[in-house]
Amino acid sequence: MSDTALLVIDAQESFRHLDNWQADLAPAYFERQQRLINGAKAAGLPILQIFHLSETGPFSEASGLVETLAELTIAPDAIFKKRRHSALVASGLDVWLTEHGIGRLIVSGLRTEQCCETTTRHASDLGYTVDYVGEATFTSPITDAHGHTWSVSDLRARTEAVLAGRFARIATVEEALDAVQESVAA
Repeated sequence: MSDTALLVIDAQESFRHLDNWQADLAPAYFERQQRLINGAKAAGLPILQIFHLSETGPFSEASGLVETLAELTIAPDAIFKKRRHSALVASGLDVWLTEHGIGRLIVSGLRTEQCCETTTRHASDLGYTVDYVGEATFTSPITDAHGHTWSVSDLRARTEAVLAGRFARIATVEEALDAVQESVAA
């Protein structure tokens, strides 16, 4: 039995309804995210889905948009709802992980530099071993206070650079799943 769980963070329809949604770049994310979900399921890992909520707008439950992105098929072992950037704050996720003996997390989902990065840092600080699968994360461009627009690829590279070796191992889908197979075989 593995002590690893896959986190699919905020892969929800809410994002499609924001002005900066990058529809042209999303298919590559969908393919890698689905490959990670399918591989985790085949390996017998618990798949944990996290949804972000707010009181109003596309992230409110009343919007009807707090549901899995249509291009993804996921049958989560548990669902958690959060109102903060870290999936480990006031969602019950930390309790579930402890109760199920999980010591390693594979992080994926939306947004690369926000909820995925924040959850990774938080998990590392709590003592979890984390594989951050940047290719199975997605985001939208951000313009900073100096007028520079950070592209999706810029943000992914920046996020991987600041997490690597300090908070997580940066892994491809295949590397994350291979590590699970190796730990189960050991």
